[in-house]
Amino acid sequence: MTKILAFAGSSRKQSINKKLVKIAATAAENAGAIVTVIDLADYPMPLFNQDLEAEQGMPEKAREFKQLLIEHDGFLIASPEYNSAFSPLLKNVIDWASRAESKDEPPLQAYKGKFVSIMAASPGALGGLRGLVFLRMLLGNIGVIVLPEQQAIAQAFKAFSNDGGLIDNAQHQAVERLGVNLVKSINK
Repeated sequence: MTKILAFAGSSRKQSINKKLVKIAATAAENAGAIVTVIDLADYPMPLFNQDLEAEQGMPEKAREFKQLLIEHDGFLIASPEYNSAFSPLLKNVIDWASRAESKDEPPLQAYKGKFVSIMAASPGALGGLRGLVFLRMLLGNIGVIVLPEQQAIAQAFKAFSNDGGLIDNAQHQAVERLGVNLVKSINK
């Protein structure tokens, strides 16, 4: 059975990206995958620092997050845009999970050969699109197969209905397709 990990690169309680990734996650579940939706607020970890890693090893929450990545076949990631890039929180969790904990651990074990669909929601006019460029590049560089289709939701503070769906049906369906296509790609 296909297993997908879904999360947003935000720890805000009312994060629009958390709402966005849930739409894709529900569609992936409806397409037959086992989907685990997590909140990065539940995985607090210090800023990556190689000295800290050498002295104390990998923090427990970083290890838990990394293990989730390893256990899943693919990821759904919704990324907020911070100054034309993805969030520092997202970068930090990716960095910690990229670290090998022993000499016999394969490099980038949590990422290589995994599939991902990326998306963004932003109050700005471009919907977080600029941040997705950098996220796509980073994930590709660490061995993740980034699916070509992505979705950016502009004016996002006005884009969601009270039930968490997108008001614009075409946008809602496009985000659902991200989840469905991720499942199909992994199953191929």
